[in-house]
Amino acid sequence: MNFSESLRSFWKKRGQDIILPIIGILGFLAIWQFASMVGLTKLPPPSSLFTDENTRVLLLYPFMDRGGLDKGLFWQTWASLQRVALGYTAAAIVGIGMGILVGTQPLVNKALDPLFQFLRMIAPLAWVPITLIALPNVQTAAIFVIFITAVWPILINTTVGVQQIPQDYKNVARVLQISPRKYFFKILIPSALPYIFTGLRIAIGLAWLAIIAAEIVMSGVVGIGFFIWSAYQNNYVSEVILAVVYIGAVGLLLDRLMAYLQHKILPPETR
Repeated sequence: MNFSESLRSFWKKRGQDIILPIIGILGFLAIWQFASMVGLTKLPPPSSLFTDENTRVLLLYPFMDRGGLDKGLFWQTWASLQRVALGYTAAAIVGIGMGILVGTQPLVNKALDPLFQFLRMIAPLAWVPITLIALPNVQTAAIFVIFITAVWPILINTTVGVQQIPQDYKNVARVLQISPRKYFFKILIPSALPYIFTGLRIAIGLAWLAIIAAEIVMSGVVGIGFFIWSAYQNNYVSEVILAVVYIGAVGLLLDRLMAYLQHKILPPETR
């Protein structure tokens, strides 16, 4: 099969998956542009990303670095991603570990479930003043806000996954006197893994959503959240919109990355 035939075959299979999202995005931008031009909204039109000089520089030179806080949006986003990675990793370790404990120990579940349900209802912004008081180091405070936002879906989904292990599996493990270690790696983890990945995928989105709340506590640092907050305070609306586009794009990539890992690791029958 030559290149043109391969291209036609690919377009036949994936054409709608490509063209329809493009049409949807262009339609949304057109409506936004029209609403701004006729005065239906005070937001600047999407074309302002190119017509505004400051925004145009940020858009065309994402890798610029003039020192201090004057950096391109790539470096702002990269700094935020590093904080998200630390907070999310801690959330995954604690969430999976606590989820397995709570899922396998009914008494622990009864004792801790009300506390978990109470804490998970607290919005990320509400944690900011509490975290600043408890953790005077602003970097640690920001990472904690990300952690406390991301940990709950991992913990809850892991708990449900462990609790949903078929009773037949447990009975067979008892009859065969399987060691706790073998039961953990051969039965518990494979059975709960689809639920764990569901929690991890939800949590990565929440961790990234929490970055603005997290970086509000970090005055004068490089980061996409603080960049948005600073642009808002200086009434640079076009810069806020451009940064929001970056946040949405990175969030989409993170979700697709987790979906890819889930597809590669889980067996087909459990995806």
